[in-house]
Amino acid sequence: MSVAQAKRFTLDEYHRLGELGFFHEDDHIELIDGEIIEMASKGKAHETCLRNLLRELPKLVGDRATLQSQAPIALPPNSEPEPDFAILQNRDDNYLSGHPQAAEVLLVIEVSDSSLAYDQDVKIPLYAQAGITDYWIFNLFDNYLEAYSEPYQDNQGRYGYSNKRIVLSTQVINFPCFPDLSLDLARVFPPKLNF
Repeated sequence: MSVAQAKRFTLDEYHRLGELGFFHEDDHIELIDGEIIEMASKGKAHETCLRNLLRELPKLVGDRATLQSQAPIALPPNSEPEPDFAILQNRDDNYLSGHPQAAEVLLVIEVSDSSLAYDQDVKIPLYAQAGITDYWIFNLFDNYLEAYSEPYQDNQGRYGYSNKRIVLSTQVINFPCFPDLSLDLARVFPPKLNF
């Protein structure tokens, strides 16, 4: 007896679908472990946090690294997430020749309201398995930053981060990739609202 199984896509197949016009320009999708995932729409608090980060991050990072927002990171063989922000190593071609790879990622940042469980349960193992050393979640439900570091693999083959640090929305955090730079979270988190 045969069992139906969902088709999983490779990065090459996913890119080919895009070239063929399979996706609409306004689709917010990601390839995660071979599955094409449609991302949830963003709430007002999420958009406000994104705008605040868009104002603060370029001032802090400057020319020391490349900052990208909602753009792909290639994680072969079959994932291409588009995190809210990523701080990348500078590259001479500014990534024209290809999407950033995990080794070029200094920090991944997600802003989470309705996507919190997904960003914790799916993205943590994905980024940890790829060897991305630092991952931040702006948790809008609990109004604090979750700063993850030190990726590991356990005895059952699961991936995660051995270090999780909670930083309150009124505190300041230093960037792991640039310890001399700090971000005042009060300038990023929107006022606490009921969701």
